[in-house]
Amino acid sequence: MTQPTPTLRAANRPRLLDLFSCAGGAGAGYARAGFAVDGCDIVRRLNYPFPYHQGDALTYLARLIDTSEIRRYAFVHASPPCQHGCALTVGTNASQGWGRTHVDLVARTRALLDKTSLPYVIEQPNGRARIRRDLTLCGEMFGLGVIRHRNFELGGWTMEQPAHVPHRGRVRGYRHGRFYDGPYVAAYGSGGGKPSVPELQAAMGIGWTDVREELTEAIPPAYTEFIGRAHLAALNSLGVAA
Repeated sequence: MTQPTPTLRAANRPRLLDLFSCAGGAGAGYARAGFAVDGCDIVRRLNYPFPYHQGDALTYLARLIDTSEIRRYAFVHASPPCQHGCALTVGTNASQGWGRTHVDLVARTRALLDKTSLPYVIEQPNGRARIRRDLTLCGEMFGLGVIRHRNFELGGWTMEQPAHVPHRGRVRGYRHGRFYDGPYVAAYGSGGGKPSVPELQAAMGIGWTDVREELTEAIPPAYTEFIGRAHLAALNSLGVAA
């Protein structure tokens, strides 16, 4: 299984800030594309494979802006928590007493990112907090064993939306008491015929963490490798150094 790029950074690698980094699915993809990655997450992430700051991502970003340390970076990726708009959080879970109030951090994240004057990406799942859907990616576009649609808002730059590839079948698992087989595994939860951790690692293309919660929250690295390569190629075509 492909592992993330080692943390040793080359002098000519543009530096990327990975906010709300979780265990590094997004960061690993950008590293493969050619970026040197630094992460930030409020939770202690022992499996994060790059230099890492533990703390509130927006507080950290504001400090970097205020001190001008943000100028060390060429690009910013942010994956703010998505529970605010999750159907389970505001629907089924809430009706069962499981849900709780979540804060929508997308607007605050965007406002701070705009202050950096850097190109950026904000990522959210389908049906969650509102972002501008400049790009939508799916696991089938990259031959992965998950569908996992993700939307991306591109700040200060653009790239072409690739054609959506038809799915080859169903997501494996139980639906309303009936089991369905299929070529994809469900990258969320732990019951209802969900995959084992090794199956989930293989389907997502993530081999450096075996923590189910981190795997189910992750972006497949193939997504951000695709985005990172597109951004660097656009800069190279313009003769601009990142």
